[in-house]
Amino acid sequence: MSSLKETLKKKIDEHRPRTVRLLKEYGDTKISDVTISQAIGGARGVKCLVTDVSYLDPFEGIRFRGRTIPETFAALPAVEGQAYPAVEGFFYYLMTGEIPTTEQAEEVVADFKTRRQLPDYVKDIMRAMPADTHPMTMFSAGILAMQRESEFVKRYNEGMNKMEYWEPMFEDSCNLMAKLATLAAFIYRLKYKNDEQIDEDPNLDMGGNFAHQMGIDAPYDDVARMYFILHSDHESGNVSAHTTHLVASALSDAYYSLSAGMDGLAGPLHGLANQEVLSWTMKFMKGLEGQEPTEEVIKKALWDTLNSGQVIPGYGHAVLRKTDPRYESQREFCLKNLPDYPLFKVISMIYQVAPGVLKEHGKAKNPWPNVDAQSGVIQWFYGLEEWDFYTVLFGVGRALGVLTNITWDRALGYPLERPKSLTTAMLEEFAGIE
Repeated sequence: MSSLKETLKKKIDEHRPRTVRLLKEYGDTKISDVTISQAIGGARGVKCLVTDVSYLDPFEGIRFRGRTIPETFAALPAVEGQAYPAVEGFFYYLMTGEIPTTEQAEEVVADFKTRRQLPDYVKDIMRAMPADTHPMTMFSAGILAMQRESEFVKRYNEGMNKMEYWEPMFEDSCNLMAKLATLAAFIYRLKYKNDEQIDEDPNLDMGGNFAHQMGIDAPYDDVARMYFILHSDHESGNVSAHTTHLVASALSDAYYSLSAGMDGLAGPLHGLANQEVLSWTMKFMKGLEGQEPTEEVIKKALWDTLNSGQVIPGYGHAVLRKTDPRYESQREFCLKNLPDYPLFKVISMIYQVAPGVLKEHGKAKNPWPNVDAQSGVIQWFYGLEEWDFYTVLFGVGRALGVLTNITWDRALGYPLERPKSLTTAMLEEFAGIE
């Protein structure tokens, strides 16, 4: 048994009694009230999901297993000679809540190398799809196509104890996670580089090999590590995380569940937003007609945007009430590696000006930037200009969190999710409307 799996089993055995006790002794304890606006408005703010993998505080931002983003990056062992940790070591951390040693992180790197080869039949399916198929469609289809290899389905059909469900779910999650970056790079080279594929490098970790197979030079390997980790999880209520959890609650395997989660991520109100932000920024830059992006110039352009009835994409968040720490982390990378890049200079000045403009405008609940306001700039700088591929990058990262969550869902025996519905007439009766 690998160090990761052994540590995970120990954590599961320690955690199960806590869940059992909560259900048995405190199951009727009230933790929230639901309003009509929450019932109609997508259950916004209703406290009814459980995850220990990450927590999103409105004023502090995301914490991975209790650590902030800077604390997480500082604690994890970096890849030798690089600035950022291996994605595989971060996966160990998400699964167990323990910072891996360098040896433990490298063990997961080695394990994932044995799992990351993409089956030929998946490549055939990708090549058979129409050339204008969106890369997220291809990504989701590629994940779903591998469902035939599910260890969970095999073990379930053989008959196994419910308390063992987590083990094949864990194996499916590792098999999938190891392949996702390979699948993403294959789709990119197929769709945008005339199917001129680059063989994997067995000496590289996931981030390094992804950059290699994409055909993008260093330091894009560190960009990949940073990007995948930053986008990994954002607690359970976002569409991709909740969808993956919901589908898995039916005891669907990781392939079915993750494919469904990626379909949700592809929506313009979720993962597709990064593509829309960059598109808007490019048009915004064009509208400046070569002017230096000074505070005065940017302020006038932003007011022109708002007065025309448009929004400033990349600003605002459903939960956060401060600058997204994921934005700040990527901004730090830009300040260090591409401070004079014209597109970044515009983004940077928008960051300095937009919150004040939005506050004065008065209609935005949160005038601060989210992760999407920054992420596309880095990709564009390193030559990845096909912005409809950006959500695939998001998907590779998001899989880290959601696959961890559904492994723990099975470990703790979480049941089929089935909220109760009400009719509009019932809501009117609650409100006292005749």
